[in-house]
Amino acid sequence: MEMLEKPFCETTSINKTDNTFTKGTTLTTSSHTEGDIEEEEEVAFLDVEMLQEHGVTCEDVKQLQKAGINTIKGVQMCTRRKLLTLKDFNDAKVTKIKDICLKLGQVNSSNCFLTALELSDQRRMVFKLTTGSHNLDNILEGGIESMAITEVFGESRTGKTQIAHTLCVTAQVPGKDGYPGGKVIYIDTQHTFRPERIKPISDRFQLDLTAVLENILYARAYNSEHQYELLNSVSQKFHEEPGIFKLLIVDSIMSLFRVDFVGASEMSERQMKLGLMMSKLQKISEEYNVAVFLTNQITTDLNFSLNDLEVKPVGGNILAHSSTTRLALKKGKANLRIARVYDSPNLEECETEFVITNGGISDPKSED
Repeated sequence: MEMLEKPFCETTSINKTDNTFTKGTTLTTSSHTEGDIEEEEEVAFLDVEMLQEHGVTCEDVKQLQKAGINTIKGVQMCTRRKLLTLKDFNDAKVTKIKDICLKLGQVNSSNCFLTALELSDQRRMVFKLTTGSHNLDNILEGGIESMAITEVFGESRTGKTQIAHTLCVTAQVPGKDGYPGGKVIYIDTQHTFRPERIKPISDRFQLDLTAVLENILYARAYNSEHQYELLNSVSQKFHEEPGIFKLLIVDSIMSLFRVDFVGASEMSERQMKLGLMMSKLQKISEEYNVAVFLTNQITTDLNFSLNDLEVKPVGGNILAHSSTTRLALKKGKANLRIARVYDSPNLEECETEFVITNGGISDPKSED
């Protein structure tokens, strides 16, 4: 992979006070100008504050933003039931706001049917992030895809968190097809993120460690409710710096749910809340054109004999139907790890090998 000597140039940005995420600076690539960023913001989404130009009060707009709804598309993605839970929102007000968003959306062509050719043209904005391993990138047809959720699962020590750490760096490296690089948000549910792990990976890709760390926004989630609440802060950050963030990592998606909901009697509630979280992640990935990367744990199917136990990801059908691409990881011989495409709408079911090195995820050395 070819490296640029100066992958980023920094411009100072004032962020709103936020106790959830650490502060960072806004990044632009050396090929980006301020005008480019403003144009990208205009194309990316319609701000929810536009509603004020159509008779919606400032207070109502603030209620939408407080609920993590920052764009017109975000309102369209939200159900009437959820809008009715907002302060001072009634049927008449929700109908008015929905009608306004429908008209604005039609102007922006977001509510019209598209031909498959038009959709194909729209998907040109989709980018892919390299994992650091050519082998892994190959079975993913380029890497971790934006506007999609990629889930990796496997037992302990198969490389799930190591891939996440590597992506924190590779997401900041300019790549193919004009990909400019960008910031990362990392939601840590198991206290496994280590800033010091980023140093050797940054060295491998010839990036300045301080700059790399400044552009990883970190949040520790302590329970499943907190994990969901953080997603509203994620939406706000993506909205404040449009086009700057490229990757959202949740490591791991299910660990807190397994602690908060115990036993068969709580399974229904757990899956309902998990469904809400996955729906939110899907909307974030599409609304802001970012890649969402999830790590997941496994469980053992006790219906099989002790000699032939089946290992499968936790989360049930909710997680299975919500993730776009699922990768199964397992240990191989020596220090090898094996990744297999477990489920995907467009990828062939195949597997490959990779290794965990001091510099992150990489390919096994070929034997001459």
